[in-house]
Amino acid sequence: MSDATLAPGAAAPAGTVGGASAATASDVMIAARLAPLPMTGYQKMIFAIIATAWFFDSIDLGSLTFLLGSIKTEFNLSTAQTGFLSSMSFVGMFLGAAISGMAADKIGRKLVFQISMIFWGLGSLWCYYAPDPQTLGYARLLLGFGMGMEFPVALAIVSEFVPTAKRGRYLAILEGFWPLGFIAAGLLSWFFLTHFTWREMFLCQAIPALFLFVVRFFVPESPRWLADQGRHGEAEKVMGEIEKKVLARLPAGTRLDEPKPLPPIARGERRFSFMELWSGEYASRTVMIWLVWFFALLGFYGLTTWLGALLQAQGFTNTKSTEYVVLIALAGVPGFITAAWLVDAWGRKPTCALMLVGSAVAAYAYGHAPSFTMLIVFGLTMQFFLFGMWSTLYAYTPELYPTRARATGAGCASAVGRIGSLIGPSLIGVVLPTLGSGGVFALGAGCFVAAALAVLILGVETRGKQLEAISS
Repeated sequence: MSDATLAPGAAAPAGTVGGASAATASDVMIAARLAPLPMTGYQKMIFAIIATAWFFDSIDLGSLTFLLGSIKTEFNLSTAQTGFLSSMSFVGMFLGAAISGMAADKIGRKLVFQISMIFWGLGSLWCYYAPDPQTLGYARLLLGFGMGMEFPVALAIVSEFVPTAKRGRYLAILEGFWPLGFIAAGLLSWFFLTHFTWREMFLCQAIPALFLFVVRFFVPESPRWLADQGRHGEAEKVMGEIEKKVLARLPAGTRLDEPKPLPPIARGERRFSFMELWSGEYASRTVMIWLVWFFALLGFYGLTTWLGALLQAQGFTNTKSTEYVVLIALAGVPGFITAAWLVDAWGRKPTCALMLVGSAVAAYAYGHAPSFTMLIVFGLTMQFFLFGMWSTLYAYTPELYPTRARATGAGCASAVGRIGSLIGPSLIGVVLPTLGSGGVFALGAGCFVAAALAVLILGVETRGKQLEAISS
């Protein structure tokens, strides 16, 4: 560590930095002070809070995979009606992701994150009381809206708090809470379907929304965002508190390294955050990441939403099919762990392509498995690559845009993906009676190949670069 002490809350240099304005100098200094901070229990606490909320959200989203068969039976729904019901969550997620990203770049990460939890908590509660499939569809719409709001804001918070050297790993690990949530959803669904009904499952899922009070009291606003908004006094105050809390968790006498000078942020006229996505170098990045999200989510949700129902169509009971889907999902754990290591060791772009191609091959093989044993083997392989894909995608997306448009970029990419996830289940509901399960999984494989081509042709590498350097 350097012998020079960086005083917590030190003021940003006045005047200019390499021709940049004083406001830009403050932006640069906040970033320079955040980037070299050692990863301590304080940043890990913030990460754990965001990851826990993500975990609860993932349970809500994943539970429909296990409950869809029971809902279909209770309401006597056709295959097409079931697919439409499952798509309602993704309509809400599309709206939530698109709106929350721009809102988080305008009014702050922390506030929007808390609001998202209120929406999905109320949506879960409404699902419990839904008397008919139409009302359940509206409830899933509200639930999806809250879930869609949370994802891009969580990515922005983690990417802006975690030091550069560990940013990719922690973003990938954050997405790893999705397979954990999916597995938990399967276990909870098995319990509730055995002892209660699907309604009690949704009631249980509403309770974790109270976790928003933990977010409110323990997660600070992003100092990067505050500085970018010109709220320099608040940015300095939050940055000083962060440095104090980091120092408190280091051995006595430890001094923080002096921040290394960063190049001034080139900034022309400030644009509406959505238009920023289509300016200069960001335009090709936006085209690339939108294509990846659209095809990846079309394939993923088209397949996984129907996994339980497809097994039931082959003669397995609700509980037995749930057991098999949970078993297959276990492979997602080593999948996201592998991706979390590869994104920093190998890079975001090649890891993303590898996981997408692996998903394509495994999905096709799953749809054409010659025996039940091979079905499980290919299912495990597919989930390994699918959850590796998710982890890489969530690590990669927020790094492509500047602070002023980071949540908007992640939110809009997620929203475009939700269009794919909306189309997927409904499309499968139409394709399944005609082409069978083999055709369904061949369609999913084609989607993953298209996403891999997009990232290979248009993708940029962001590994090991500070956020400000990537977006300069």
